[in-house]
Amino acid sequence: MSQINKLKIFNDPIYGFITIPNALIYDLIQHPYFQRLRRISQMGLSYLVYPGANHTRLHHALGCMHLMQKAVEVLRFKGVVISEAEENALYIAILLHDIGHGPFSHAMEKSIVEDVHHEAISLLFMNQLNEEFNGQLSLAIQVFKGEYHRKFMLQLISSQLDMDRMDYLKRDSFYSGVAEGNVNSERLIQMMNVVDDVLVIEEKGIYSVEKFLMSRRLMYWQVYLHKTSLVAELILTKVLKRAKELTLQGIQLSCSEPLLFFMQNRVNIENFNVNTLELFSQLDDFDIISALKSWQKHDDFILSSLSKMIINRDLPKIKVVADQQHLDLIDPIKSRFASENNISILNTDYFIFEGAIKNQAYSKEAEPIRILKKDKTVEDVVDVSDQLNIESLSKLVTKYYICYPKSLA
Repeated sequence: MSQINKLKIFNDPIYGFITIPNALIYDLIQHPYFQRLRRISQMGLSYLVYPGANHTRLHHALGCMHLMQKAVEVLRFKGVVISEAEENALYIAILLHDIGHGPFSHAMEKSIVEDVHHEAISLLFMNQLNEEFNGQLSLAIQVFKGEYHRKFMLQLISSQLDMDRMDYLKRDSFYSGVAEGNVNSERLIQMMNVVDDVLVIEEKGIYSVEKFLMSRRLMYWQVYLHKTSLVAELILTKVLKRAKELTLQGIQLSCSEPLLFFMQNRVNIENFNVNTLELFSQLDDFDIISALKSWQKHDDFILSSLSKMIINRDLPKIKVVADQQHLDLIDPIKSRFASENNISILNTDYFIFEGAIKNQAYSKEAEPIRILKKDKTVEDVVDVSDQLNIESLSKLVTKYYICYPKSLA
């Protein structure tokens, strides 16, 4: 295939036309590892609340690459020197930043793989692709790991104001229909600059930064931490845990071969080798959903009940409260449920449980968002902004939840 035929254009509902900058990027997009992202939902089970939220991680990755192209264009226009190799590294790193996500990623990370986070798996995928592409991803990997001397390059990929956040807020807002998340990514990118190899936002962009942080806070409460999405993800985590528990006891469960491998083996970062990666790359949302459909009919009361809850969207009751005073209700509820369903008190944890959710739009502990003032000094956004606004956005808010079957309501 000629080089010209690889310079394709995608039509994106948010940004319009997205161009593929070169043949290497085209070949990475065409790779089965990347194409698998078409089969992984960006927002997990949020479609149980927002029916339009069915977009995929592939959508998001291409959107991030598009924003990165705009950022490179703006920074070069302002005199920031970015070589062709550095430009390419930025495109590759942002394109592949989420390639390590599994199906319903956060539920998987807490159940069938043992605390192996998607960032670590993304790096394993990138190293594997680097071998296949004869070292052409080396600089991108260096940037992704934060080992490259030009700090702003990592900040564009992973920081409190990066291309990843700009795209997912805008995209998730669009597909869920929650208008509060619609950030002005174009203006934010236009306000970017680099001072001493560190990313800054020009002072006139400060209100756009405030709006961005406010949008992030609202999207977390309204969408990502929505109580129905939350309880659905918690139930999915428990289904997968139960399935793994039964499999390790030698009980046969019907599911795809890649999923069965993760059920039968204790997988952690130490034993996550090339073969494991290959099997992981074959997992997507369809493996999980088809397994749940099959497990609805299993003899195990816990597995079948939890699977039905997700498939039929008949989820437990969830109460979100400001303090922990409701949590003393849990023990009597557990005793009643155990006797009614003939299960042990220990197993009631699958149906009745509590926990906490946290939301913080801006962290003072993390790398700050820096503002370039008119007198050329650089300050943390907290010190430049209308104090009250950012102060409130940097406050960590914790809420508590309690979940229990509707039959006990």
